[in-house]
Amino acid sequence: MWRPWRKSSVKIHDTYSPTASFSFKDIHHLCTTDDSSSPFPSSPSPSPKNVSRVFHRVCAANLIFRSWPTRPSNQLLRADSEPANPKSDSRQQSKPEPDVRISLPGAETSIVVYFTSLRVVRPTFEDCRAVTTILRSFPVRIDERDLSMDASFASELQRIFQDQSQTKTPKLPRVFIGGRYVGGAEEVKQLHEIGELKVLVKELPRIERGVCEICGGHRFVPCDVCHGSHKVYTEKLGFRTCSACNENGIVRCSSCSFPHLSPNS
Repeated sequence: MWRPWRKSSVKIHDTYSPTASFSFKDIHHLCTTDDSSSPFPSSPSPSPKNVSRVFHRVCAANLIFRSWPTRPSNQLLRADSEPANPKSDSRQQSKPEPDVRISLPGAETSIVVYFTSLRVVRPTFEDCRAVTTILRSFPVRIDERDLSMDASFASELQRIFQDQSQTKTPKLPRVFIGGRYVGGAEEVKQLHEIGELKVLVKELPRIERGVCEICGGHRFVPCDVCHGSHKVYTEKLGFRTCSACNENGIVRCSSCSFPHLSPNS
């Protein structure tokens, strides 16, 4: 059988609930001594009632301080300390692009872009496609140099940036306007967004854009000597490598393309 319900003899004091919202008035109430009940000053000897009251105030103050929100320690910086996120500052203070120029026939009056059409590296392919799409919107002559179609463009690009001590091929794409280096994908996109790219292209002569009737806009045609096989047969030497085309058996279209950059230039 259940025991009969009885009223508890334990006295419940009117205390602060830990779930209640605290303020500075509560702290002032905790720190103020309750001397209004006795007209005489408190005796130096602590009574059990005073000890329990002090203990209660200490516990309540501890709950108040724990309930206040605190900021992470890594965000509390002094005025002479370094910024918390140095990467964001490095992005804002980007390195200036080097003043590089190319000496190609017709480069002063056109746009030269080095890119790749291979989808092996997805981010690089997306950057190249975005840049070529932006450049093709302007009615000027564009010399598109696809490194995946001709490997000699890679060594050509290395010779252009050889003063910058780059051992590998620079990251694609690379854009030159009027023979002067503009930048890569990020620089071209930023210039296009703020309208500066249109200002640079305005200095170039305008043309009527159309598809080349010889190559169909591919910039390359099969070799007339080896017919695209990259091999030539002779009676004395037999089969040998064709020297008139590249490793893919194709040559640059003579109607819509510029010649290669010579090693001495």
